[in-house]
Amino acid sequence: MLQTLPVAVIGTGHMGRHHVRIYHELAEAELVGIVDLDEARGVELAAKFKTKAYTSITPLLGKVKAVSVAVPTVAHLAVARPFLEAGVAVLIEKPLAPDTATAGELLEIGRRHGALLQVGHTERFNPVVRAMRSMQVSPQFIETHRISPFTFRSADIGVVMDMMIHDIDIVLSLVKAKPARVEAVGVSVLGRHEDIANARVIFEGGCVANLTASRLALKTERKIRVFSQEAYLSLDYQKKSGIAIKKDANLDLLKFAREHKAEDLSQLAGTDFGSMVKVEPLVVDDVEPLRAELQSFLHSVRTGERPAVTAEEGAAAVDLAERITMAVKEHNWQIK
Repeated sequence: MLQTLPVAVIGTGHMGRHHVRIYHELAEAELVGIVDLDEARGVELAAKFKTKAYTSITPLLGKVKAVSVAVPTVAHLAVARPFLEAGVAVLIEKPLAPDTATAGELLEIGRRHGALLQVGHTERFNPVVRAMRSMQVSPQFIETHRISPFTFRSADIGVVMDMMIHDIDIVLSLVKAKPARVEAVGVSVLGRHEDIANARVIFEGGCVANLTASRLALKTERKIRVFSQEAYLSLDYQKKSGIAIKKDANLDLLKFAREHKAEDLSQLAGTDFGSMVKVEPLVVDDVEPLRAELQSFLHSVRTGERPAVTAEEGAAAVDLAERITMAVKEHNWQIK
């Protein structure tokens, strides 16, 4: 039987309320309280999920072993610090911090007090991402698109920190190399931060990633394509589906192409190339990503095992996002 851990959720807005719901449902968690500056919202949510509501974190210090922090990014350090200093395990919703310096401070506090710190990059737990990672490809080129209509949330940060950060984390976890060069362009439309951005990141070792994010689209699309020596992968985060075209499964086609001259291949004009290629659907489960993330977090708290997304990985994502936003600001527009 799993050890029940006393937990709390700080911030019960768009993401926080889902943390509350799932902790309430998990047998291994005891939701002892939630905190929100909006007292009425907190009381209503606490009644629904049979817990207590507070407007301050103070009453929960000493009562919990783990907390989820789902407050605005600028408040992550102030909210997480007291829990980390008390040795409480903390899961901070993405991004870890608003800037690299603050991310570094959170890392240092966690290390100094021996507190587990995990970052809520929930997309890591998306079934299509888990299916992709199981193939263990070595990417050479990655292309991501994450676009959606404006939600009027996270208007205090740009689209890079708001949306592209998901793909930045996924790309870093796949490439496993440091970014060597960053080029980016972005446009601010509704506010002072960029609402549309495209970045080209060249990593040590040669892998190139092209990332696009927009919160001004009329539709929602979240896709990633990965090119490698072993396979081509195309995945749709939203539809939780994907395909793989593996090199070893198409050796006959490759051999045929290599044995024939270009002039011979031209005789096949009009042939449906897609019908000649062996395409495999990725095997995808139906687990709710946030549920899988919180279960993983509680498992690390119980066992002391490495978190699924470490503070160091979260800080690396913030660092690259900061480099991209800087490149956006430094882009030389010469519009006449």
